[in-house]
Amino acid sequence: MEDEAIIALYFARDEQAITETERKYGVRCRKLGMRILGNPQDAEECCNDVWLKVWNTIPPLHPKHFSAYLVKLMRNAALNLYEKNHAEKRGGAQTAVLLEELEECLAAPDDVEAQITEAETGEMLRAFLRTVSEEARNIFILRYVYMLPVKEIAERNQISVSKVKVSLYRTRGELRRYLGGEPL
Repeated sequence: MEDEAIIALYFARDEQAITETERKYGVRCRKLGMRILGNPQDAEECCNDVWLKVWNTIPPLHPKHFSAYLVKLMRNAALNLYEKNHAEKRGGAQTAVLLEELEECLAAPDDVEAQITEAETGEMLRAFLRTVSEEARNIFILRYVYMLPVKEIAERNQISVSKVKVSLYRTRGELRRYLGGEPL
């Protein structure tokens, strides 16, 4: 079923919308949840939270890119659950590594809250990603949005692991400079 048809079901308040969303995007959302959380039960819990959130937000919201909207909701739900699960024992899986990699590019949370809103930060990141090459942008998005391992990114793009690592390193450096850290 096409995304517009699924969204129309949400607007009609037809519960079939949830079934169709699960059918089309359930596997993708669970995989993302697994990459972040490393636990199938937690990933499933996040999927259920996302389906409820979509039901509660459409209408009035009408996302232009339904799949991107779902990925964003799933990533946020999984990261929130990850934070909750690791509040005392900081560490573990891949998510901690990813957050650490980006930490040097972004201001401390207190500074960000004081200076700009989340929406402005998102727009700044989108604007930055438009300034880098398509390959660097794709690698960056696969790593930090979809949270894929470096090896899988290399395989998908048919390039070496080393090239992926170098691209990520350089893109993070460019991001740091773009956000006002260092001069270009």
